[in-house]
Amino acid sequence: MNCFMFPGQPFSLSALLPDDPDYAHIVALVRQQAHFDLVKFIWLKEPGTDQVGLQLLGVAQSLYQLRRLRSHGVWPDLVAQHSMGIYPALVACGSLSEEQAIELTWRVGACLSAMGKTQQRYALGSVIGLTLDRVQAVADNNQVYVANHNTSRHFLLSGGKPQVDQALAEALASGAFSARSFPCDAPLHSPLVAQLEGELEDIFAGYRYAHPVLPLMNHLNQSYLVADEIRSFLLRELQLPVYWERTYRALKAAGIVSFYEVGEGETLRKFNRWIDSEIDKPAVR
Repeated sequence: MNCFMFPGQPFSLSALLPDDPDYAHIVALVRQQAHFDLVKFIWLKEPGTDQVGLQLLGVAQSLYQLRRLRSHGVWPDLVAQHSMGIYPALVACGSLSEEQAIELTWRVGACLSAMGKTQQRYALGSVIGLTLDRVQAVADNNQVYVANHNTSRHFLLSGGKPQVDQALAEALASGAFSARSFPCDAPLHSPLVAQLEGELEDIFAGYRYAHPVLPLMNHLNQSYLVADEIRSFLLRELQLPVYWERTYRALKAAGIVSFYEVGEGETLRKFNRWIDSEIDKPAVR
C-alpha cells in the first residue's frame, strides 16, 4: 500500500525550480490566484510577507510532485499531511481543486501574517535531542508551546520570538544537541492563533469541500476526515500541535509499505527513518 505524505512549508527558497510545462502551469495558477510570482519571489499586487511566499512555494511544489507521480501511474491508497500540507493533500483527495488550494493558502497566510504586523515578533524553534517531558518543561518555563511532535526527539516550539529564543537557550543547556530558531508571521499550532479565529473561520466557510475519494488521515487524532469535518479541522489544526510521530505509526499499522513525500525536500522521510529506528525498542528517558 502507498501513502502520499504532504509536508508543511519550507523554511528557505529552493535552489532550483522545475523547468517543465507542469510547473509552469502551477506558477501561472499562483500568479492568478495569489498574485505572487514564484520565479522572481515577488508580490504582484498588495505586498505580502516572505513567509506567505514560502507557504505558496511549498504548496506549488506539492502540487507539481502530485502531478508528476500521477503521470507516472503512481497513486496513493492513503493520504497524510503535516501542518500546511493539508491544502495540497485536499487536492490529492479530490476535496479541493488546485486553484482553490492555492487561493486558500494565500488567504490563510495573509490572515496569519496580520499577527506579525504588531509589535510582537514570533518564531518557531526546532529542538533536537531532548525527550518530550524535558521539551515540555522548557516550553512551560518560557511561556511557549510545543507545536510539532515530529519524533520522540524532534520538536518544534511556537510563540513570541524572545520567549522562543530563551527556550532554545535553556534546551541547549539541558542537553539538546541542536536548537534553532526560524522567523514566522504567527505562532502556528498554538492557542495564540485563537485571536484570529473569527477571520479564519470566515475564510474556511467560503469553500465547499467534497468528500475525500481517498482516505485522508487527520494528524490530530489519526482518524480519517470526512467532508463535514474538513472546515473545522482546518481551523483547529492551526491552534493545536502537529502529531507526526503518532500519524506515522498509525499509517504503518494501517498497512502502508511505501511512503512518498509529495513536496519540497525529504523532511518527513527523515522523521520516518528516525521513528523506524525506535520501533520495537524500549523508550529511553
